[in-house]
Amino acid sequence: MTYAGKKVKDARKRSGLTQRELADHSGVSLSTIRKLEQGERSGARMETLHTLAKALRLPTMALVAEPQEEGARAGTRELWEPVRAELVRPPAPEAGDPATPAGVARVLAAAEAFYRDHHFAELAAVLPALVHDADTLTEDGRGVRVRVLQLAAGAMTHTRQFDIAELAVRRSLEHAQDRLEASASANTLAWLLIRQGRLDEALALATQWADELEPRVSRATTSELGAWGLLLLRASGAAVRNNQPEVAADMKRLARSAATAIGREVQVAHETVRTFGPTTVRMLTVEDALVKDRPDTALRLAEQVPLYSVRPSSSVRSRHGLDVANAYARLGRYAEAFGKLSEVQAGSPEWFPNQTPARDALQAVIDGRRTLTPEMRHMADTLQLSP
Repeated sequence: MTYAGKKVKDARKRSGLTQRELADHSGVSLSTIRKLEQGERSGARMETLHTLAKALRLPTMALVAEPQEEGARAGTRELWEPVRAELVRPPAPEAGDPATPAGVARVLAAAEAFYRDHHFAELAAVLPALVHDADTLTEDGRGVRVRVLQLAAGAMTHTRQFDIAELAVRRSLEHAQDRLEASASANTLAWLLIRQGRLDEALALATQWADELEPRVSRATTSELGAWGLLLLRASGAAVRNNQPEVAADMKRLARSAATAIGREVQVAHETVRTFGPTTVRMLTVEDALVKDRPDTALRLAEQVPLYSVRPSSSVRSRHGLDVANAYARLGRYAEAFGKLSEVQAGSPEWFPNQTPARDALQAVIDGRRTLTPEMRHMADTLQLSP
């Protein structure tokens, strides 16, 4: 029996529920619960464990032993191997003309544009030399080095290479020169921990940094409010996934107050792509509703998001699109779900194949339809869904 299966069985027995009663209470199939408890399944998706934990009145992490997010595919690891090699290479004396902060910053600006637009193949091509040159900079290039490491950590997290992403982001934290600069790295680390299923750690980290960064709203700068608000949203995301709705609501309330004080979507200082403002808060409220398995609420909230008045980051917009697709799929509106998936794929074709929510939504479409269109079959191949 797996760790998760044992924990589910023990918690169910303590609650006085039969397997069938737990299935009725949670909405998870009786077959899934039986296979999990009997060890016929090696594990369960985080969404399944969250649903079971909610029915058993437990934090999600009480049922989790190891990170639940799957790692990178072989092809992805091959593409990024030069970046991995550069990040773990011991520092060496520089031969020839040394890199300069201004020169590295110019290349970094181009690399950040690739990252913002989800052009990961082009980013993977320039990042090894960029990491190498940033490592050779002296103290006056410290801020540039931090930005390079933050960029590498974000790219590796997006492509599910969590081990090397954590190495890069912890190095960026170590080299950060002030609290605002460090908060961007802390935010990335909390996001990485959430994607790994390390929800307790993510919540503790984001809460700690939000507490330390909390500004006096009436006197705070836009950068201070934005950095604080992003950390509050990260803490809320960890809490809602860990079945701590009261904590999540408190964090979201504070984030909303920060967004209201700013009044618009803004680029946050020291962040490569993240923006903060009322639209970002609304989009992540849609995500929270989906985590709570309220797809109808998620769609209602999505209709209130002013998509064309302000522009959050590309990743937030794309992830929001996947949330909408999943909401449609859970409600059995499969044509609309696939239409939204196709829209997101067209907008971010290199980002799309690495997204577990895309696979979840398409799997629901496949399970709910009698036949698949050629376009659906092609997308299933792109996402490497098992037949």
